[in-house]
Amino acid sequence: MSDGTPLPLAGPEAPLRADAVRNRALLLEAAARLAAERGAAAITMESVATAAGVGKGTVSRRFGDRHGLLQALLDHSERRFQEAFLSGPAPLGPDADAVTRLRAFGPALLRHEHAHFDLYLAAEPSPERRFTVPARQLRHRHVALLVRAALPDADADLLAHTLLASVDVVLVEHLGHPRDRALARAEAGWHDLLDRLLR
Repeated sequence: MSDGTPLPLAGPEAPLRADAVRNRALLLEAAARLAAERGAAAITMESVATAAGVGKGTVSRRFGDRHGLLQALLDHSERRFQEAFLSGPAPLGPDADAVTRLRAFGPALLRHEHAHFDLYLAAEPSPERRFTVPARQLRHRHVALLVRAALPDADADLLAHTLLASVDVVLVEHLGHPRDRALARAEAGWHDLLDRLLR
């Protein structure tokens, strides 16, 4: 399902020198260890530098800021999710029709983010950066393409934003605990919105 323009995986990086690759892996390993032991709140530029045995400047040069570090930590699982909806099997992948893929996408996104909930919540960008995160841009473009195929006369761009807002990680946190109930409510809301749109 495409308009002919490829949908690249989010967050491509320029090739790195061997020592930069080693440093990046060392820093991400330290960040993952901190997240596993003490939660996402423990991940700061200083704590990762200390855990990796490097200076804070090394972390800053590699990731820019804490948000960049958290996004890099989530990159592997995000790419696996992207591959599932871009080229994986039905109902999420391209062998299914647009409506089937739309119905599958919201719940799949909720399950994906639930697996790394604290990290996604901690990586939530500031309002001015919210719509420029490559992974979010790819999700939006994908949903907009599916909406356009299912509802050719609709404002697919705006409806894609509306649908994605209904399964946003911050909204799930706002819906409260237990989280399983909040996830079920968000999933039901996704399907309700789609049903109303597609009538």
